[in-house]
Amino acid sequence: MEKSDNMTSDKYSGEGAEFLCDFVDFSIFNGVFFILISIFSVIGNSLLICILVCHENLKNVTNVFVLNLACSDLIFTVTLPFWATYHLHHWIFGNFLCKFITWAYFVGLYSSIIILTAMTVDRFITVVLHNWPNNHLRQRKCAMGACVAAWVISVITSLIDAMKIKVEEWYGVLECEVFTDVDVGHYVQLSLLFFLPFAINIVCNLAIIKAVLEASNKKKQRAIALVLCVVTVFFICWGPYNIVLLIMSFYKPGVCKSLKQLDFAFNICRMIAFSHCCMNPLLYMLSQKLRKHFSHFVSYKSACWRNREKSSSQNICVIQNVADTAQTSAVILELHNK
Repeated sequence: MEKSDNMTSDKYSGEGAEFLCDFVDFSIFNGVFFILISIFSVIGNSLLICILVCHENLKNVTNVFVLNLACSDLIFTVTLPFWATYHLHHWIFGNFLCKFITWAYFVGLYSSIIILTAMTVDRFITVVLHNWPNNHLRQRKCAMGACVAAWVISVITSLIDAMKIKVEEWYGVLECEVFTDVDVGHYVQLSLLFFLPFAINIVCNLAIIKAVLEASNKKKQRAIALVLCVVTVFFICWGPYNIVLLIMSFYKPGVCKSLKQLDFAFNICRMIAFSHCCMNPLLYMLSQKLRKHFSHFVSYKSACWRNREKSSSQNICVIQNVADTAQTSAVILELHNK
């Protein structure tokens, strides 16, 4: 987790000269933005999971992938309030949470990439290699295996990132950062867990688009188009951010103007990347069937709430009637005793 925007000014040394650079302060904007994104993501992905579990067939391969993606987004979302607090103040949660939140952040990110790639390969086999000897049961087992592998790989590789990060005092404030130089393993991991899946997705999606355009089944085209949209939006959101991170690792500007431009691009790309965790529920609402399930789910919850309020009102009326009856009986009894 980078936090170069925390300081309003920084000294950068390039080619023997020192420049005092006044960066644009994104701290407050980032903090508020992360909180808003986390709220939308929790609501959207929780509703999506409820709809999938209650109304959809989880034996369907695509639904299995979508359910795992929603879980990945929620894990990623859990980290956002911590990063928001970090930007609005400084790191106040200690060294253990610094490592744990970093671990959860990368688990959510890596699992999303691997699951999306597995979903794209599954669509590629179904649409392009339709003569491939396969049946639904085998396809479902492969999907479940791919999801399990995605979680295992994500959990293990994220531990590597978490171990590199720690809390240290920097310019009078506590920061949760990587304070060592980036090693070769970082670039290998970035290549294997982002750029390689990115290349696989491009190749598979181009072949899928070609096959879909040649097909005459409109219903199938809409289903494939939804998967393509989900994969495309992910890499549109996360692609620029990872490219900027790669540029920042190799390119060290020698003038303050270039450094500020790079820092500005980094902050904008990061906000776009982090906003992805609430994109999938919006994309799945493009599906007519899921919209129908969503309306039924909302109607059911509204009906339950109305019934609960009605039941509460009736209980209040009964209690009030009992109280009135008891009061009347007491008055009659008192008059009788007189």
